[in-house]
Amino acid sequence: MLSFKHLEKFCSYPSCCYPFISLSHSVSPSSPLFFSLSPPLPPRAPFNLPSFFLSAILLLFLCLVVAPSSFSAALGSNSGKCPPLCTCTMNLTSVDCSNQQLFSPPPLLPRGIRNLSLAHNSIEMMPSGYLSCQPELVWLDLSNNSIMTLPHGMFSSQAKLQFLDLSRNNLTSLPASLLHPAQRLTFLRLARNPWLTELVVDQFAGLALLQELDVGHCGLRVLSVQVLDGLVGLSSLQLEGNPWVCGCAVEPLLNWVRNKIHRCSAGPTLTAECHSPPELEGIPLFSLTEESFRACRFALSLDDYLFIAFVGFVVSIASVATNFLLGITANCCHRWSKATDSEEI
Repeated sequence: MLSFKHLEKFCSYPSCCYPFISLSHSVSPSSPLFFSLSPPLPPRAPFNLPSFFLSAILLLFLCLVVAPSSFSAALGSNSGKCPPLCTCTMNLTSVDCSNQQLFSPPPLLPRGIRNLSLAHNSIEMMPSGYLSCQPELVWLDLSNNSIMTLPHGMFSSQAKLQFLDLSRNNLTSLPASLLHPAQRLTFLRLARNPWLTELVVDQFAGLALLQELDVGHCGLRVLSVQVLDGLVGLSSLQLEGNPWVCGCAVEPLLNWVRNKIHRCSAGPTLTAECHSPPELEGIPLFSLTEESFRACRFALSLDDYLFIAFVGFVVSIASVATNFLLGITANCCHRWSKATDSEEI
């Protein structure tokens, strides 16, 4: 810092240094005036129109390309974090959130996980699109929760899914096309869903690689063979614990299982028991033979009964009409005979 008196050492006139000095201390009556030297400002470059446009284009590129990608990366920054209350492997490909008393699944999951367990919690609902960013998912365990239904398209991105456990929940139904995208599914467990009373036709369409299907201890009373027709690779089918109605409708299922399922892994299937009719309650389902269904070959369906009723109605109308015509004919003949007799007399 230099006082005004010292400037005479550098300039013959103080005014010649004024452009190169700047005020560095507030001026007051009791303090001397201090100045500090500062370098001269560089000359301003002339305006260059092409350079201006080039800078504008570069700025636009940064705003439209670089910034959105950086923002997306920031949004997906959770890909490097394990969700709270969960344990993960070092490479974040396996996430275990089981036994954490969760009422909803973790909102953010690492990208690219292969194994996910949400078992043994109190989850009641799975958000729509929850797994849409997990195309690498191979193993999913949702067992032992309180899930009542699953949203349509929940597995729309899970083309690599091989293992799915939905057992021990409160499922009442499954969307017809829920599992269609998971065409590599090998193991499917739906056991112990007591309110699951029906599996619709085409429920498992496209699951040609499915090897194990567990629907034991559900509420199934009948199971159409059309539900199972596409499962060409099925080797294990668990049916025990369901309230099976051992009527004529169960015969196609028994024949399908006997012809398609390998006996080496069909043990639990063979333990299924009849629940009704009362005379067959407790009888092993697969102890029923063709002799047991002999009456079904001569049994009439509802359509048959309706046809018989219709034919009977038509026949009765025809008989009434015929009797009416016969009565008129007989009456005419009787009158004609009387007229003839009277003419002869």
